[in-house]
Amino acid sequence: MTGAQASYLKTLSEQAHDPEAFDPGLTKAEASQRIDALKARLSLDK
Repeated sequence: MTGAQASYLKTLSEQAHDPEAFDPGLTKAEASQRIDALKARLSLDK
């Protein structure tokens, strides 16, 4: 994953109270999917 993806995923995982969602070994595609899933989850929680 890119540095920007790592930073964003780390932030989203903290906001979602799901630190295990962040995995530094993810590929770019995996990180993108996880970011999308966390964004969807966070928007549903509001």
